[in-house]
Amino acid sequence: MACYRGEKGTMRIASIDIGTNTILLLVAEIRNNGELHALHHEQRFPRIGKSVNENRFLQQHAFDDATEILLKYKEIAERFAVDKIVACATSAVRDSQNQKEFVEYLHHKTEIYPEILSGDDEAILTYKGAVSGLPKISLPYLVIDIGGGSTEISYQKTTSLPHRLFHHSLDIGSVRITERYFHRDPPLVIEIIGAKMFIENRFHHLQNQLPEEFELVGVAGTVTTLACLDQHMLEFHAEKIRGLRMSTNSIQNWKDKLLCYSSTEIHSLSRATEGREDILSAGALILFEFMRFSKSKSIVVSERGLRYGLALREWEKENS
Repeated sequence: MACYRGEKGTMRIASIDIGTNTILLLVAEIRNNGELHALHHEQRFPRIGKSVNENRFLQQHAFDDATEILLKYKEIAERFAVDKIVACATSAVRDSQNQKEFVEYLHHKTEIYPEILSGDDEAILTYKGAVSGLPKISLPYLVIDIGGGSTEISYQKTTSLPHRLFHHSLDIGSVRITERYFHRDPPLVIEIIGAKMFIENRFHHLQNQLPEEFELVGVAGTVTTLACLDQHMLEFHAEKIRGLRMSTNSIQNWKDKLLCYSSTEIHSLSRATEGREDILSAGALILFEFMRFSKSKSIVVSERGLRYGLALREWEKENS
C-alpha cells in the first residue's frame, strides 16, 4: 500500500468504527501539532447487532456484511494513501459470545483486526474525538454518545487532576431499546412507558456522579439526525450542524413527534434519517431522558466522536 508522505509528524489515518447499527469510516490527516482534518467520511447500516441483545450471538449476516464493508473501506483508504488503517468494535461485538470468531474472521478476510473496546475505552475515545473540534471554555464538557447497543457518558471535572476523565458506559442504546420494548410501529403507549422506566433506572446509577455545571455535547447518529430534522434539512450536512445548540424543549418536541410516527413516516421527513428510521424514536427518548435527569437546558452538536478519538490515539502512539 502506497503511504502518504507529509511533513514530519503528520499522518494520514483511516479509522473504522464497527457499531451495533452502523459501520463508519473516517479518513483523516493529523498534522504534526495534533490538529485533525477530516478528508473523507463513509457510513453503512448493516445492523450487525440485530438480535444480539436477545441471544448474545452475532449472526452470519454480520460476518458477511462487515467483511464486504471493510473491504470497500480498505479500497477507499488505499486511494488516500493512508499510513495506517485502524478499526474498533463496540457494544454488539463486546456483548456477543462469538466475538473472537468475528474479529478473527474479519482479520482473515480483510487483514484488518478490529480492537474490541470496553465500554470505558469507548467513552474515553469518544470524549477525545468530540472535544478535539470544540473551543476551550470555562465549564467542563460532558459528552453523551447514544449508540445502537450502549450509551457512553464522559467528562472532566474542573476540580479533578489534569487529564483525569470520568466515564460511564450504560447498556441502553437505540437498537437495544427498540428490540426490547418497541414491538409495534409506532410503539404503543405501554411500550414507551416500559422503555422510559428502563432508561430512567439506568441513569439513576449516575446519581450524584455528574459535575454540577457542564456544557453538554452530543455525538453520533441520534443527535446529528435530530439536528438535521430541527434545521429542516433534507440531507445530512456535517458543516451545517457542527456546533448547533438544541434546547431541551426542542428535543422533547422531536421525541414526542417521533414516538407517534411509524418508521415509514420518519423516513419521509429527511434522507438524513435513512438507516435509523426505525430506531430514531428510541434514541430521542434516551437523549431526552438524560437531559431531564441531568437538568440540561441544551445540547451542543458535534459531528466528531469515536472514529476521531481512535485516529488521534493512533497518531499519539506514533508520535510519543
